[in-house]
Amino acid sequence: MSGTQDFLFWRLAYFFIVEKKYRLIQISEDYREIWLEDTSNKNAQIIRMLRYDLDWGNWLKRDAEHTCIQAEKLRKHFMKRSLNVLNIYVSTYPPVDDYQSVLKSPLAINKGKTIVYNRLIESTDVENGIQQISNFVQQHISISLKDHYEEEDVQYLRDTVLTNAVSRTQEEQRLFDNGKPLFTYILLGIQIIVFLLLEITGGSSNIQNLIRFGAKYNPFIIEGQWWRFITPIFLHIGIIHLIMNSLALYYLGPTIERIYGRIRFLIIYLIAGFTGTLASFLFSSSVSAGASGAIFGCFGALLYLGAIYPKLFFRTMGTNVIVVIIINLVFGYSVSGIDNFGHIGGLVGGFLAAAIVHFPKKKRLTIQMGAFVLTLAISIGGLFIGYHGGNYSPPDVVNSVAQKQINEGNYDAAYELLNEYVSKRKGNADTYFQLSYVEIQLKKYSEAKEHLIQTIKMEPNLPNAHFNLALVYLYEGNKSAAKKEAEKAVKLTDDKKYKDLLNRINQIP
Repeated sequence: MSGTQDFLFWRLAYFFIVEKKYRLIQISEDYREIWLEDTSNKNAQIIRMLRYDLDWGNWLKRDAEHTCIQAEKLRKHFMKRSLNVLNIYVSTYPPVDDYQSVLKSPLAINKGKTIVYNRLIESTDVENGIQQISNFVQQHISISLKDHYEEEDVQYLRDTVLTNAVSRTQEEQRLFDNGKPLFTYILLGIQIIVFLLLEITGGSSNIQNLIRFGAKYNPFIIEGQWWRFITPIFLHIGIIHLIMNSLALYYLGPTIERIYGRIRFLIIYLIAGFTGTLASFLFSSSVSAGASGAIFGCFGALLYLGAIYPKLFFRTMGTNVIVVIIINLVFGYSVSGIDNFGHIGGLVGGFLAAAIVHFPKKKRLTIQMGAFVLTLAISIGGLFIGYHGGNYSPPDVVNSVAQKQINEGNYDAAYELLNEYVSKRKGNADTYFQLSYVEIQLKKYSEAKEHLIQTIKMEPNLPNAHFNLALVYLYEGNKSAAKKEAEKAVKLTDDKKYKDLLNRINQIP
């Protein structure tokens, strides 16, 4: 009968480990006690099985209490709010004294956070014992037993179960060992070097300098500078921004490289960086830079791991990853100056990129092709909307860039930028004034007059606008209009050049 119970013990282990994919987390040296885990199964997240011929009910009670203490440690290890444990005893005979109270009432610890349900299968009532376990796990367990089993039968079944458990553990370990980190450190080096260059050449917080190095700047992207979808990944605004993103990449990047391999990691990082910039291009008009979108793409790649291997994901890192993502997104919405659109775009892009490349030595062609088509559609659609929707930067940013071009004498570039900007009915009085100034330099006097009039409508008390408009009228030979504007300029400010112009006009016959 002992051989039959041994076989039954391993046949139950076969059901849970091989058929139901429970993970073996602990086994005794004599192979008579095993602990199994499947935290996705709410009825029995942990199963403890013991092959032991019971004698006294008190021993059963003490062992169940000890099991409850061990289960509470597991609950804390897995960081679960609550834990249901099924404790199965496989015995040749039941205890000789009272033991039913142990089976009828579950044991609870730590205010019911951990609950242990005890069940007994003994040779005189095997079918009832199996049925009770079936009812508890809500899974039909069908086991046909013979009257006698040889030791070789038990050993073969045990080896089959353990081989399956070890093989699955090794497969999980291989999933986290597909390559040693390389590109993480290369990318870290690049962004640190670029940051130093920014600081040397004008400062990493200088908007004009950031734009010069390739920050996301919508007007230039619309003009054809498509590389600005990638270059912002390597730029950072200020030392704190660099340190935060560098630390995130340092700790997160190696994990992604080990899971996906070096080349796949680089593809995920760059695609996520692109989709992050694309989302910012679509929904934010501000100048932006930083590796945050690409780093959120690494989180997206971990979410894809969770989608394909949910049990492994939540057993190892899942809860922490989701919490960190939520905290960062909430922080991004609550603090000004953070481009959360880029974060969300990077998160989505990283998930899709991970689905495209999938895992090394594994293929899911349907998923991979679907993710590729979806990524392509989102990218093309986003670019089309962005290029035709005209999501430009705030006027102050445009004015600042245009002023730099004017100071450098690059009037053609300033004209192209400002004219395109105001053609979308955007811009403030300074924008129109700068455009009129550039037009005067390019001898586009009729356009300059129109934009000076618009400037004065928006800001009537701008003496420079009246002064320049007076010059344009004077060029056209309209003395009365020129005099009127010069008088307004003199009235607004006591500047010698305005008075000199008015005197010149008065001297004209």
